[in-house]
Amino acid sequence: MTRRIPQIILALAILTPYASLHSQNKNLPWQSKNAFNGYDLVDKQGNIRKPADVRDLYQFLGTYTPTGSNGDTEMHVTYASPGAAQYYRQNGKFADGTVLVKETFTTDHAQMTTGDARWATNKTIVWFVMIKDSKNRFPNNPLWGNGWGWALFKADAPDKQVATSFKKNCLSCHVPAQSTDWLYVQGYPVLKSK
Repeated sequence: MTRRIPQIILALAILTPYASLHSQNKNLPWQSKNAFNGYDLVDKQGNIRKPADVRDLYQFLGTYTPTGSNGDTEMHVTYASPGAAQYYRQNGKFADGTVLVKETFTTDHAQMTTGDARWATNKTIVWFVMIKDSKNRFPNNPLWGNGWGWALFKADAPDKQVATSFKKNCLSCHVPAQSTDWLYVQGYPVLKSK
């Protein structure tokens, strides 16, 4: 029996890290039984509704501050469904069913000690919602294509999707990002390895 004790200790020392790794992996959001499913936001015809509590439940990806030709600046804040960033870092793409929400705001600015500072006001302009669709689930719906479901919600009617076609209402802004799955991932630092 005393000869077996060192063998048992050695076996435990070898297997313990694997058991720990296995227990960590089953807790990954996209692998659990309660994994987030973006298709819960989609009806049978492919109509997308805007998710609730995005600022509280989704992960912040990044912010853009485009300036229009008239000098007006907007702030575009993008969030991803739970587990999306971690999946992206491990796989180099978004998982099927991932939801991205971009909320655009008007901005204000002032001269501060650091220079001309800009920040988002509390006035939302629009929300854009995209759902990753690697299976082409809604080929006859004009709001689905190029691997995504696309939706647009305006601030004056936040629960009414107003886009009629992703090619007409959405795609032109995304053409420069075609090579990165139609997304400006360079502006989302949390997608890069830690």
